[in-house]
Amino acid sequence: MTALHDFLAWLPSGAPAYIFLITVVVFFHELGHFLVARWCGVAVETFSIGFGPEIVGWNDRRGTRWKISWIPFGGYVKFLGDIGAASTPDRELLESLPEDERAGAFPLKPLWQRAAIVAAGPFANFILAIVIFTAMFMIFGQSYNKPIVDGVVPGSPAALAGIQKGDLVRSINGSPINDFSEIKQIVTLNTGEALAIGLERNGHALTVMAKPKMTTLNDPFGGKNRMMGLGITNIVKPDRITRVHFGPIQAVDAASEQTWLIVKSTFVYMWQMSTGYADTSQLRGPIGVASVSQKVASISFVALITLAALMSVSIGLINLFPIPLLDGGHLLYYGFEAVLGRPLGVRAQDVGFRLGLAAVLGLMVLVTWNDLVRLDLF
Repeated sequence: MTALHDFLAWLPSGAPAYIFLITVVVFFHELGHFLVARWCGVAVETFSIGFGPEIVGWNDRRGTRWKISWIPFGGYVKFLGDIGAASTPDRELLESLPEDERAGAFPLKPLWQRAAIVAAGPFANFILAIVIFTAMFMIFGQSYNKPIVDGVVPGSPAALAGIQKGDLVRSINGSPINDFSEIKQIVTLNTGEALAIGLERNGHALTVMAKPKMTTLNDPFGGKNRMMGLGITNIVKPDRITRVHFGPIQAVDAASEQTWLIVKSTFVYMWQMSTGYADTSQLRGPIGVASVSQKVASISFVALITLAALMSVSIGLINLFPIPLLDGGHLLYYGFEAVLGRPLGVRAQDVGFRLGLAAVLGLMVLVTWNDLVRLDLF
C-alpha cells in the first residue's frame, strides 16, 4: 500500500513533463502525415493529439478538426475515407462518396502517394531528433569525459582480463575511444563476443581481451536493468572533461550519427532479446516514460528536450515495424499491393489488423507490467 500511495502521490508531478514530451513527439509525427497528405490532395478530417473525448479543438479553413483529447498516449490524423484512427478504409463510405469528393479520399490515392503519407510520420520523428541534436551540439557543444578506469568490480570480465584502476581506454576492437560513455555503448550492444581493448598504463600501450557478460545495473532514474557489462567504473572530474563546439555542418553530421546510433542500438537490443542476451525488463510504457520524464525535467529543461529527441527516434522506429495497425503494417500491405498489382483481400487485411491489435495490446500489457514492477507495485 505504501508503494501504491507513493505512486498516486507522484502522478501529478510527473504528468506535466510526460504530457510535454508526448505532445511534442506525437505532434511532429502526425504533422508529417498531415503535410504530405495535404501535398497529395488528401482531405484531412481530424488532427488529434491524444485519444478519447475532446478537451479543446477548432476547425481550420479547410475543414480539418484540430483537437487535444483526454488520453495522452499518442495521436492520429484521420483522412477522408478512413473508418477510424487506424486508417482502415471505410468501404461503405467510399462506395457512396460523390464524384467531386473522391479525389480527396486517402484510400483512392495512387499507391506511391499512400506510401509517402504513411512513411512521412516516422521520418518526421527522425528529422525532429536530428534538429534537436543539431541545436544541442551547436549551442552547448559536446563534452568528452576521459575514459579512465577508476574502479574494477572483483570477478568481473574486466578484472579477469587484467584491466586495472588508472588504466586509460584507448580503443575497443580498433575503434578509438574518446569518451567513457562510448565504452558503455559498445559493451551494451555486445552479444557475447570477446572485445580487444586497447589500454594505456603508465605510458605503455597494451591490449587485453575481455568478454562482457549479462549483469544487473542501476540506471540513473532508480531502476534496474539487465545488460551486458565489463565491470568498470569512472568518476566524472572537471579536469577530465573536454568540450568541443560544432559549426552547423559538423552539428548536423554529429546529430545524424547520434540518431543512427539510437536506431542501431534498438535493433541490436531486439537481436539480444531474441538470442537470450537481453530480456524485456528494459522496455518502458507510458508510466515508465512519465517517471523518467519527471526525473529528467528536474535536472533541466535542456535534458528534457534531449529526452524528447530520444523518444522521437524510438517512436518513429517502432511505427515502422511491420505490424498491422502501425505505419509499418500499412507499408507492408502496400508492398504486397505493389507485388500483386492489387490490394490484399478484405478478409486478409481485417485478419492482419486484428493480429496487429493483439500484438500492440500485448506489448502495452508487457511494458505496463514492467513499469509497475520497476515502481515496486508488485
